[in-house]
Amino acid sequence: MATPAFQFTTKANISTFGGTLLKLTHDSAVLGSTMALNVFFPPGALGRSTPKVPVLWYLAGLTCSGDNGAEKGFFNYWAAKYGIAVVYPDTSSRGSNHPGEHDAYDFGSAAGFYLDATKEPWSQNYQMETYITDELPAALYSYFIVLDSSRVSLMGHSMGGHGALTLFFKHPGKFKSTSAFAPITNPSKCPWGEKAFSGYLESKEEWAKHDATELIKTYNGPEFDILISCGLADEFLKGGQLLIDNFVAAAKKVGRESQVTVKYAANCDHSYYFVSSFAQEHVEHAAKHLGVL
Repeated sequence: MATPAFQFTTKANISTFGGTLLKLTHDSAVLGSTMALNVFFPPGALGRSTPKVPVLWYLAGLTCSGDNGAEKGFFNYWAAKYGIAVVYPDTSSRGSNHPGEHDAYDFGSAAGFYLDATKEPWSQNYQMETYITDELPAALYSYFIVLDSSRVSLMGHSMGGHGALTLFFKHPGKFKSTSAFAPITNPSKCPWGEKAFSGYLESKEEWAKHDATELIKTYNGPEFDILISCGLADEFLKGGQLLIDNFVAAAKKVGRESQVTVKYAANCDHSYYFVSSFAQEHVEHAAKHLGVL
């Protein structure tokens, strides 16, 4: 291992599908708190330096942490098969204890929305975009040198699907691919997004910078191949929180409809029963773009 930017502490070392899942903690300067995460290493990867393995990040949704996808998503089985490492970060800063931070499931703790807050007091440490795209990957790739920082993909669920789409568009070329399970695709026009953006962002003019439906309209990076899966029995699809049709319409308007594939699954809801059912398809989508399939 190379000298790290900061130290990771291993809380658990778990053998699974021939690989290893590490439960880690570290102190984040960006978030001003101690953070926990999970990292899955495919068989034979942990402890070596070459050959390097590609990396797939999974961003979880509201109320979740880095444990949910690692323990219930069934991604590790398929990642082991294709020789991919999977990073499962947390969903918000922890322990700042701002007034109201822990009062609701859809704002504050476990609801960071993968953006950098600009409104006080949240701007002090709710800097999830910088954490996910800069601080944490730099530290991980330095500490675990078997991770290939040149081959990285991104996926997420619900709020994490929002994060996977927006971070992909906002950082062209950083990720080889992105995909999403039941993502919040037009947060500027849904109750979850309106609440989060009103709380975290200084002005409404900033909202479009964190909205996939708006970002696809102005994106000018490399061509992409986005996969979205959603259950037709998803209560949040029916309730107007996801607004996937708005995202598809925006893609069509800018001539990128062929670069977005949306697959609806009959009888599936918003839960990890749905996510785990389509884990194979999403890991294989990333594997194709990471050059291992």
